[in-house]
Amino acid sequence: MSALGDLGEDIFAPLGEALGRIAPEIEVAETARILSVGNGVAEVAGFTDLHADEVLHFPHGVVGIASSLRPGRIGVIVLGDTARLRPGDRLRRSGRVVDVPVGEALLGRVVDALGRPVDDLGRIDAAERSPVERPAPTIMQRAPVEVPLQTGIKAVDAAVPIARGQRELILGDRQTGKTAIAVDAILNQKDTGVLSVYCAIGQRASAVVRVVETLRKAGALGRTIVVVAGGDDAPGLQFVAPYAATSMAEHFMAKGRDVLIVYDDITRHARAYRELSLLLRRPPGREAYPGDIFYIHSRLLERATHLRDKHGGGSLTALPVVETQAQNISAYIPTNLISITDGQIYLSPALFEKGQLPAVDVGSSVSRVGGKAQLPAFRAVAGSLRLMYAQFEELESFARFGTQLDEETRRKLTRGRRVRDMLKQKEHAHLPVPEQVAVLLAATEGVLDALAAEEVAAAEETLCRAVRAELPALCAAIAAGEPLAQEARGALIATMRAALEGRGDGDA
Repeated sequence: MSALGDLGEDIFAPLGEALGRIAPEIEVAETARILSVGNGVAEVAGFTDLHADEVLHFPHGVVGIASSLRPGRIGVIVLGDTARLRPGDRLRRSGRVVDVPVGEALLGRVVDALGRPVDDLGRIDAAERSPVERPAPTIMQRAPVEVPLQTGIKAVDAAVPIARGQRELILGDRQTGKTAIAVDAILNQKDTGVLSVYCAIGQRASAVVRVVETLRKAGALGRTIVVVAGGDDAPGLQFVAPYAATSMAEHFMAKGRDVLIVYDDITRHARAYRELSLLLRRPPGREAYPGDIFYIHSRLLERATHLRDKHGGGSLTALPVVETQAQNISAYIPTNLISITDGQIYLSPALFEKGQLPAVDVGSSVSRVGGKAQLPAFRAVAGSLRLMYAQFEELESFARFGTQLDEETRRKLTRGRRVRDMLKQKEHAHLPVPEQVAVLLAATEGVLDALAAEEVAAAEETLCRAVRAELPALCAAIAAGEPLAQEARGALIATMRAALEGRGDGDA
């Protein structure tokens, strides 16, 4: 009997030890219940402590952001589909604010506003994460904005130059080429070491795919992060997207890199925030926008800057895109952004219809950095371009009355028309700075006056070839930032005149 008892104890001993090692795991989490849920927002109650912008976890993997913190009822911006959420469902706190992955692993990828991949290339193994809302650098951390950021577009680099760390607004009516200018600016950074972030807000999927394919074909996708919050996505994702994209860009800026970020476009971002604010029952203001609409854009764009060397020395250049209606640049959102940014590039529908592409209205466009964002040789050639072009447009308008014109006036009109023809440029046809200097010098110095308008494009190619082949040392000096001496200027004009004369002899 005792033997059987000992055998029984031996059999159940391992089971007793295993049961002793097993302890129930208790997960402690503060939860609440959904009171109401709608398209993009939810009202919840039950939390005793909550932080602004804290991430909340709903059922079915949906997350939200605590937005309106009121006693008893909390407004939550839902970052996902609300169709499966029901009043009474429980949600819980996360204890952290919204953040996104950052780092080299994101380059070449297409992600959503929360950093999740949407390009079918697998998961992103990012070593770091960063909050989407971060304070802008202080005044003492900022360095002067002086280093040029070339777009390769003559009308922009000559008349409204952009510097690294600047915020330059691109605005115009729909279908006037705003995205094309922004994408061209990204493509032209191929050999400059500048990284790029393209943030699509509320765009059609087909438009985003077209941009991604353009970047891929040009070999620029590998140094670009594409952040997408499409028109079919929740308004909360559209609202968070530009802040998330900026955090991804700031990671590289803090490490001393130069980054270009494009927000395409801020108009849809403002509309998404207006929709969320109305759903959260915030008081509407002008055009039903909430009172803090200016603040949400200023706190975003103030993060673009050029840092001092002791703070990393990197830069973040912002190109926000805004859509105007019927050429009304004095509307609410455009004027807000004009007052925040360091200048604007205005695209005119009238110029677009006339075939003046890119349709940059030189008179209505401005860069508040000005000549500081140009190389010395470029500044010497393009310094008087805006004034001369404005005088030409006024003179051309006056000449339409049929007044008899003297020879000097006719010469100025011809010169102005050649400058306008020279500012035309095909999409993705970027010009290096030395070649831009050469063709603009040819237009302003009268080298092209004898040509017909339809001959200017071919003449431009001839001039560029001649300058590259015959003056390589001068081209290298211009690109290196050396001033354009008078002797070099004369040699450049003589070379171009000879090239056009040789072209004419060859044609004959």
